[in-house]
Amino acid sequence: VQLQASGGGLVQAEGSLRLSCAASGNIGSIGAMGWHRQAPGKRRELVAVMASGGGTNYDDSVKGRFTVSRDYAKNTMYLQMNSLRPEDTAVYYCKANIKPGKSRQYENYWGQGTLVTVSS
Repeated sequence: VQLQASGGGLVQAEGSLRLSCAASGNIGSIGAMGWHRQAPGKRRELVAVMASGGGTNYDDSVKGRFTVSRDYAKNTMYLQMNSLRPEDTAVYYCKANIKPGKSRQYENYWGQGTLVTVSS
């Protein structure tokens, strides 16, 4: 099982980016999927999470600006980021709770991270 994150880049303040996270491999089922970020010198923090049933939760700093969504048929999660701010600059990681095909248990998997840089 692998998670592949993409979509990062350099954008000016107030701009937009959309991140993608695709899960592949021997997947039985996927539970919650979420985005975390880590800015230089700071701890990794949760940005947004979407449960398998569609419920979402966001960090207060991104509410109203970021939207998490999923394409269940493609095992892919997205993060639409609008009104970006310099303080959103970070490496963004996706995380998914996945039950591999023959396993009875869910495990946490992480993507490799994609860098988002917001210039002022």
